[in-house]
Amino acid sequence: MDGRPNQRAHGEVTLKNLFERTLRLFCTLGVWTSVLAIPVAAQAAADIYCETLTVSGNPEYPPLLWRSAEKEGVLVGAVPALLREIVEPMGLEVVVRDLGSWARVQHVARKGDIDMVAGAFITSERIGYMDYLLPPITHLPTAVWVPKGGEFIYRHWPDLLGKRGSTLINNSFGQNFDRYADNNLQIEGVRSIEQSFKMALAGRVDYVLYEVLQGQVKLDNLGVADGFEALEPPVSREGLFFTFSKASPCNTFELREAIADRLYKLVSAGRASQLIHEYTRLYTGQE
Repeated sequence: MDGRPNQRAHGEVTLKNLFERTLRLFCTLGVWTSVLAIPVAAQAAADIYCETLTVSGNPEYPPLLWRSAEKEGVLVGAVPALLREIVEPMGLEVVVRDLGSWARVQHVARKGDIDMVAGAFITSERIGYMDYLLPPITHLPTAVWVPKGGEFIYRHWPDLLGKRGSTLINNSFGQNFDRYADNNLQIEGVRSIEQSFKMALAGRVDYVLYEVLQGQVKLDNLGVADGFEALEPPVSREGLFFTFSKASPCNTFELREAIADRLYKLVSAGRASQLIHEYTRLYTGQE
């Protein structure tokens, strides 16, 4: 055996540490910006040049975001509810549109045809066309989901080598895992996560990559929660952020600062967690 696997692992740890240090600095600056924005928030309404924020996000993301059963072309969930609590006191209306797949949402955000994305992980590519608002809404662990009876030993990423996986097209699970997966793993992208789970049940793939929270809620709603297991440990745990399209005319310094201020207060008060709990019950029909 040579030293290349250890060198690769060391390199990944070094890159991960560098990325995490950079992100911590980014978030620290964001928190201070939010604190300094308190006086700005009071006068934000006078500096805002748009009256409506057009928003979209991943429609396969309950309880954070999913397609409304009552209104065609509309997304509902805990994240849109939180955004409304943030911006409606500023006199802004929020329109949350269902644009189709998560891949299409990212394409439209890049073009500036929507103002905001309601929930995205940080990647170097997305930083190029979106401005991230701090702090994160929540942190989400991503699991390797396997059908019962199809479990395998999983302790770290290399245990997925030689196995077939599936997830949503253009889904991200953190910069470091994405890079590793692109270079080493066989993961098929599909348009809906239901398709991924069905492929796993049919034996067409060995595992599904999906967030723990969303996976539990989605499988429960599909009535197959007892048919899958989330392997430990998670492949990643990433912060989920509101973002502005850099090409949006509503993307002003004043509005970003005003939203960051209210977002910081609501997240610190536990409001995001409360809404996630409420919308989990709503999606699964518990109320």
